[in-house]
Formats: sequence, structure tokens, C-alpha cells
Amino acid sequence: AFHAWLEQRWGAAPLVELDDLPGAQDEGAADDAALPALQARFEASEWASRTPVAVEVAVETPVDGTVLRGRLDAVFRTPSGGYEVVDWKTGRPPAAGDAAAAAVQLAVYRLAWSRVADVPLEQVSAAFFYAATGTTVRPVEGLDEAALVAVLRSAAVLPPEA
Repeated sequence: AFHAWLEQRWGAAPLVELDDLPGAQDEGAADDAALPALQARFEASEWASRTPVAVEVAVETPVDGTVLRGRLDAVFRTPSGGYEVVDWKTGRPPAAGDAAAAAVQLAVYRLAWSRVADVPLEQVSAAFFYAATGTTVRPVEGLDEAALVAVLRSAAVLPPEA
């Protein structure tokens, strides 16, 4: 409901029903009854007064021979002329170990947007906005394409089940 509200707020029509997608629910996500509180925290955030240049953008980008796909919740221009990709979360920020893993998602989004917008990666930042706490977290410092390659190469590749 929070994602749909933001799409309506900026006049973007949803491309798909987000709740129908596998894994669409945030870990520890709030239920619809919490929507007014999430909206209030958003309205008190740095994002409320900004207008995105893109909302709900499907992206895919190759990294070391693997095509990574995702959907960017919103992209904003920065005062320096770059871009900031934001992923809305209705839950709370994760613990340290899980936060590092979550940062990989933003690193992929950042790389994908740099390619879509045809700008250097250094001109694209990325953040999570956790509506349950009203907190913005920017965890991707140093996570460039080389770091993503290292993550992919270290991941265990399991054969498909027979």
C-alpha cells in the first residue's frame, strides 16, 4: 500500500501489482493499518519535497556475464547534477550483517541507472528509505562494478533441482 501511495502521489500508474510479485513483501514489513504512520514519516522526510525524474523503472544490466534485473522505486536529481536511486522499505533497517547484503541491491541499482542515464557511476548515489522509522540509509560507498563482480564470483552457484 505504501508503494502504491507513492506512485499515486507522483502520478505514476503502477505497471504491475507489487503484492503479486514473488518476494514483494519487505522483511518485517508493516501491514496496511500502519499506512498512515508510514505516510507521516515519509512526509517528514527529505524525500517529501522532492520530485523524482523516474518512478518504478524496470532495469537489467550485465555484470560479469550475469544479467541482473530489478525495479527502481524512484530516481531523483541531486543538487550536484547527479542522480540518487531510492528504494522504499516499509520495515526497519536491518542488522549489520543483513545491511551489508542489502547494500548489494542498491549497488546493482546504482550501476544500472548509471548505464541507463549514460553517466559515470560516481554521479549516481543510492539510498534506502525505511518508512517504519523515517530513516534514510546510504550504504553503497565503494560498491562499484568490481565489487559486484567479486560478490557474484563468491556466490555459490547451485545446479538446478532435477
